[in-house]
Amino acid sequence: MAISRFGVSLEENLLTALDNFVKENKFANRSQALRYLIEKNLVEKKWQCDRIVAGAIVLLYNHHKKDLSTKLTDIQHDFHEVILATQHFHLDEGNCMEIVSIKGPAHTLTELSDLLISIKGIKYGKLVMSQAD
Repeated sequence: MAISRFGVSLEENLLTALDNFVKENKFANRSQALRYLIEKNLVEKKWQCDRIVAGAIVLLYNHHKKDLSTKLTDIQHDFHEVILATQHFHLDEGNCMEIVSIKGPAHTLTELSDLLISIKGIKYGKLVMSQAD
């Protein structure tokens, strides 16, 4: 694929933010960071268009939290048509990580992710999606 060069004018605060983004994410240069941000934006736009996407929901939680495992399972059963698999990892005596592999309409996967991440006791949750069509 051919590469085209062009100039970009940014306010000083945006340029500083871009440079910080480059450093924090260990991009080789600004161009690489801009490519990443543009591609990320395009993929997220496709999510809004409700295309078929695939991804994963990563959850970290303390399994001793009352009813948390039951709530996770109940919600996942409600969305069985978009869940491909789940993996459960025991990080230590109390903390677990669960990865839910998913594929389906973007709005459905986002809804599932929001429901799981919002359960009381979830310490961290993140949805990652990419186009699948």
